[in-house]
Amino acid sequence: MSFNITETFELLFNRNNNVAYKALQELKKESEETDRVYPYMDRLNDMLDSDNSYIRTRGLILLAYNAKWDKDCKIDEIIDKYLEHITDVKPITARQCIKLLPIVAKYKPDLKNDILSVLHKADISIYDDSMQPLVYKDIQK
Repeated sequence: MSFNITETFELLFNRNNNVAYKALQELKKESEETDRVYPYMDRLNDMLDSDNSYIRTRGLILLAYNAKWDKDCKIDEIIDKYLEHITDVKPITARQCIKLLPIVAKYKPDLKNDILSVLHKADISIYDDSMQPLVYKDIQK
């Protein structure tokens, strides 16, 4: 089943989260199988700056899933910015980021030390008491 990557990519920004989530799932699946989403790496990077945590999370997910196609070392260039989301203002986004790091490390073994260093230094005291143990467990994994 072939779909229009450009149109689907634009749906990531849809106000309807169900529509955006469906687009994310399609692009994630495509990213697991082909490099058709890879040309959007710069836009995915821009998504990390969004005020909307859902958009930041979608960017984090698709960047991780495109690490295996990253022949231009785009992730290497933005890894510091990516890792800032380990302590994203939204704990849900932080947790997603942390859970994606093994994927990034798998395809970018040269970034593993950077990733581990930032994880070890992460200050999770910024989160509510209810979220801290969850984020801490994610980091331990």
